[in-house]
Amino acid sequence: MNKVLRNIGVMLLFLLTVLVSQAQEIKIKAELDSSIILIGDQVNLNLQIEYPAQIDIMFPVPADTLGNTVEIIDRTPIDTLLNSSEKKILSQNFIVTSFDTGYHEIPPFLFGFKYNDMVDSVESNPTALMVYTIPKLDSLMAAIGGPIDIKPPYEAPVTLKEIAPWILGFLLLAGLIFLVAYAIKRKKNNQPLFSLPQKPKEPAHIIALRELDRIKNEKIWQKGQVKQFYSELTDTLREYIENRFGINALEQTSDETIAAFAYRRDLLDEKLYINLKKLLKNADLVKFAKFEPLPDDNNLAMVDAYFFVNQTKLEIKQELKNDREETDGQDVELR
Repeated sequence: MNKVLRNIGVMLLFLLTVLVSQAQEIKIKAELDSSIILIGDQVNLNLQIEYPAQIDIMFPVPADTLGNTVEIIDRTPIDTLLNSSEKKILSQNFIVTSFDTGYHEIPPFLFGFKYNDMVDSVESNPTALMVYTIPKLDSLMAAIGGPIDIKPPYEAPVTLKEIAPWILGFLLLAGLIFLVAYAIKRKKNNQPLFSLPQKPKEPAHIIALRELDRIKNEKIWQKGQVKQFYSELTDTLREYIENRFGINALEQTSDETIAAFAYRRDLLDEKLYINLKKLLKNADLVKFAKFEPLPDDNNLAMVDAYFFVNQTKLEIKQELKNDREETDGQDVELR
């Protein structure tokens, strides 16, 4: 019986010796970046253990409060490093703070470990944190030797939302001033405040040819209305001349109109000038001298009127084409 007890005691002593020797190979470190902070400031707490690879370590999982007054704000995952083939290092960082002034002791962290079938634990070193408050105003004034100036307020940048009403108001005022000035100018020129765009005026030859077609289709002189026929025929020509050449033919006599073309011979060639002169003279004889022309003379007057308009009409498309060709030629010369 004594021999059995002695063997058990030897075995326990051996295991205890192994555990102590293994524990001596375990290195634990708990370290603060700074042991002195102001109230509410944060500091980093690093917890690290170095141990043989054959030992199973149980890393502590502390609560959100260390002791009674130090709080854990955040923590990183446990990091594992291999120091050598026989050593491992586990580390974890904690961000801690305290809202109580004074001396605060952070208790040791307890690590459990298992070697073969034996389980034991080992502690880290304790740490301490000294928390100070902000100095009182009186103490601070005494330290610097006088009162502290009040800092001026910060000037916030002006935002678009703040200046948008001013911009809108300025635009409305400018628009109102422009509208008043525009209305005054239109009134001074005896013009309406607003006017619709005028319909583009038809070319002079289109109007004249339409009137000549009407006169021809109505067969006025065939019905014995010779005087009316020549009146409408010459009125159509006079309106065409005024719109086409800028000669005030509607207000002029036949002689004055003929004289205007005689003065500006570049407007008509010789044949057109003679035919127009003959047509206007015959029309005056019919209207004022009761001249009775022959039917062939009436037909010839109608033909001469058509011929005059068709030979002197201003083709807008052709003019635009000519202008474009001239412009292209100028561009070529410039290049």
